[in-house]
Amino acid sequence: MIRFAHPQILYLLIFIPLLILLFWWNKKSQKEILKNFISENLFKEIIPEKNNFKELLKFILVMIALTFVILGVANPQIGTKIEETKQIGIDVYILLDVSKSMAAEDIKPNRLEKAKYEISKLMQKLNGDRIGLIVFAGQAYIQFPLTSDYSAANLFLNAVDFNTVPQPGTNIGAALDLALRSFKYDDPTNKTIVLITDGEDHEGNIDSAISEANSKNVSIYAIGLGSSSGTPIPQYNESGVQVGYKKDNQGQIVLTKLDEETLKKITEQANGKYYRGTNTDDELDKIYNDLAKIQESEYGSKRITDYEDKFYWFLIPAIFLLLIEFRITSKKTKWIEKLEELRKGEIR
Repeated sequence: MIRFAHPQILYLLIFIPLLILLFWWNKKSQKEILKNFISENLFKEIIPEKNNFKELLKFILVMIALTFVILGVANPQIGTKIEETKQIGIDVYILLDVSKSMAAEDIKPNRLEKAKYEISKLMQKLNGDRIGLIVFAGQAYIQFPLTSDYSAANLFLNAVDFNTVPQPGTNIGAALDLALRSFKYDDPTNKTIVLITDGEDHEGNIDSAISEANSKNVSIYAIGLGSSSGTPIPQYNESGVQVGYKKDNQGQIVLTKLDEETLKKITEQANGKYYRGTNTDDELDKIYNDLAKIQESEYGSKRITDYEDKFYWFLIPAIFLLLIEFRITSKKTKWIEKLEELRKGEIR
């Protein structure tokens, strides 16, 4: 595994394209200024030794060297020692509904953003527990597997939106099946599923998933988001301006309703608990308090514990390139002239 000891230094790389743009603009400006005073042929007579190709080559070498210097100062490191560390915790897979109905705004700012906010807050409280995220709509996918690296998990969480799953619909059964297949049953940890959805399942196949969860001692909790009376789904253009509401084939506005009965059935039959989502409460926090009462188990986790500095991988080539650049003069040489003649088609 490769990491940088000082990753903030890498932000300096944004200056490389800026310097390239400045170099191009400066050369163009010089050329325009010279055209106003002397012709190109006269310029060659006045400064016969000047070579544009060499000047460009020197600039490229400097830019590559500067890039290497920045990478070297950031100090790349390679893991050299892997140890298995023991941790105490439970395993939790969160199943997040990303179907279009989760865009409804009966929960502010909308159902999906409220769910992501609660998940992010939950990860700030975890200590040793492993968390994984499965996103689902018409099909289910693992956004990130079980991990105790909460910083990386939060990055993957932030990337979730309504386009994460291309298949339309709401297939709760597929999400449950995927979570149950993804647990590592060799580890003695207690395992829990937290389902966050509006409960409008359009696919079925939930009963078999509940039976499998019971056979593997996996409890299922659920948070229902939305209104049971029905809420329209707003639609926005690329500028973020609302242009109306989602309509069916008959032109009628589609109302999305919270299906609490389905979610209550799942949690009651799978030794969990159902929570109704609100604008103010943090339902995941309540679930975490319930999970904290579960007996935690010890599990092994392989981690890199020692890193070796490799800054010289970049600093040595940078020095070498700068030495080459220093040795290149601006005067014309025969081999450069030959290259320019070939480029201009003067040699057949």
